[in-house]
Amino acid sequence: MRIRGGRLPIGRNPAGASDEGTSDEGASDEGTSAGGASGEGTSGEGGCGNGDGASGDGRAADGRKPAGAGTLSSPWARGAAALLSGALPALAFPAPGLWWFAYVALVPWLLLIRTAPSPRRAALDGWIGGIGFIIAVHHWLMPSLHVFIVLLAALLGLLWAPWGLLVSRLLGGSPSASRAVVAVVVVPSGWLMIELVRSWEGLGGPWGLLGASQWEVAPALRVASVGGVWLVSLLVLAVNTGAALLVADRAARTTAGVLLVVCALSVAAMSAWAPRPTDTGTVRIAVVQPGVVEGPGSVARRFDRGEELTRSLEGRGVDLVVWGESSIGAGAWERPETARRLAELSRRVGADLLVNVDARQTDGSGRSGIFKSAVLVGPDGPTGDRYDKMRLVPFGEYVPARSLLGWATSVGKAAGEDRLRGDRQVVMTLPDGARGLRIGPLVCFESAFPDMSRRLVRDGAQVIVAQSATSTFQDSWAPAQHASLGALRAAENGRPMVHATLTGISAAYGPRGERVGRPLGTDASAAEVFDLPLARGSTLYGRHGDWPVYGALAALAVLCAVEGLRALRRPAPGPPGPPARTAHGSPGRPGR
Repeated sequence: MRIRGGRLPIGRNPAGASDEGTSDEGASDEGTSAGGASGEGTSGEGGCGNGDGASGDGRAADGRKPAGAGTLSSPWARGAAALLSGALPALAFPAPGLWWFAYVALVPWLLLIRTAPSPRRAALDGWIGGIGFIIAVHHWLMPSLHVFIVLLAALLGLLWAPWGLLVSRLLGGSPSASRAVVAVVVVPSGWLMIELVRSWEGLGGPWGLLGASQWEVAPALRVASVGGVWLVSLLVLAVNTGAALLVADRAARTTAGVLLVVCALSVAAMSAWAPRPTDTGTVRIAVVQPGVVEGPGSVARRFDRGEELTRSLEGRGVDLVVWGESSIGAGAWERPETARRLAELSRRVGADLLVNVDARQTDGSGRSGIFKSAVLVGPDGPTGDRYDKMRLVPFGEYVPARSLLGWATSVGKAAGEDRLRGDRQVVMTLPDGARGLRIGPLVCFESAFPDMSRRLVRDGAQVIVAQSATSTFQDSWAPAQHASLGALRAAENGRPMVHATLTGISAAYGPRGERVGRPLGTDASAAEVFDLPLARGSTLYGRHGDWPVYGALAALAVLCAVEGLRALRRPAPGPPGPPARTAHGSPGRPGR
């Protein structure tokens, strides 16, 4: 690979050039690339069509426009195309739910980046597309964040700039068979690193991971049991990369077709041979969803409605009743009467209640402040089993660097006072009447973090229970997106999961990620009983964790090592020759 002018060229590769010495993207009749390289019609191994000879307007040194210029020769038009292309994958997530679209949604973006006239433009296409992706997937945050969602998207979108360089390097020009194979492995690996960084709680958590769009596809859920949502994301990206190769270059179509077949066979193999959980009976868990309650006294009226719905469960033989997040407000929790009413409900129904409290409390270590807590209540009142939410929503439940960003509370709906974090996960054991069932509680968007559910199952949880409240985003895509995460967590760990909310969508999933019973939509105010199949045994993801992430890191490390070795083995340029003399014999001042 030849490096000219101190930059890494991207795009064309002589190994993939056609017999006529040109790529499919418009090299000249003399077999030169857009950058004017002679011989093989390329600008050096791995070099892009116009290499470093592109002018500021995207033209090559000889004045010709690079491949893919056309209507996208304008930087503004190209930027708009990148923004729209990056936003397309959002259609694969609920509520549109076009899960099949995820396997081709990235193709326009990949094709755009591969035609970038320079590395800088490839990185810019990646950044702008990343902005489009973040805004489209998180657009329902606009009522809370207002203009800050654009700033957030611009910052997070930077994660896609290096990915743009990677795509252009591996897909640009006419890829050889070996480069096509590398692209189908490394391009998804680069995307997975973006998902890994975005999964940090301080950046909003793992919301909108591409693999999560496949939550209702049985083969994809089997893949999740092997490598979690990470492996599903890798699969979706690999198919997109292969599809882009099919469209972009005739020479790579055979290789791309073979690679797509390999992906399909891999999914079939995992579906056939991956360990499956073994059913061990059923458990009856009820979800109480009071629905939207607004106006003066809404907290007290919501509690009354939850109490009324819970009474309706009497005689139905439930083992546990689950209320949604913040189902009990600070004022109610401080009154002794609340504990008495909850205990009476537990006796009447014959099952413990898992409620959720958003109130000032003191934890086991003596810290006092506002905690979001899952609290188990039995016939005699609170049992002492309590889980304090560990991963808080930035701005929604705390303001990062409040001394600097506290002014955000006057603009959006940021938390006026920071909630405190719990310091450990908790597995709760129900009384013998419920056969000693062990449940693992999560609160709100903690269900988006694969590692938290995995830890609960490793600690012995038989059922994962998530309590949530998405009433702020009631008429958006958020409730459906949030509820869908339960299917992935269940499939990853081979354990059933219940997703209970205040205002919908509440749902339940079996140990293979299959939907159980009838979900409660955002228009429902009801109590629903789910007969959940219990299971034993562990999945491959449960045993080995996030191994696809480490595999992706290894693939990128190998690529960097290979490129580094090539750079070291490349001979240094020789000394410059003597200056050319003019017709008048003066090397310093031609023409004199």
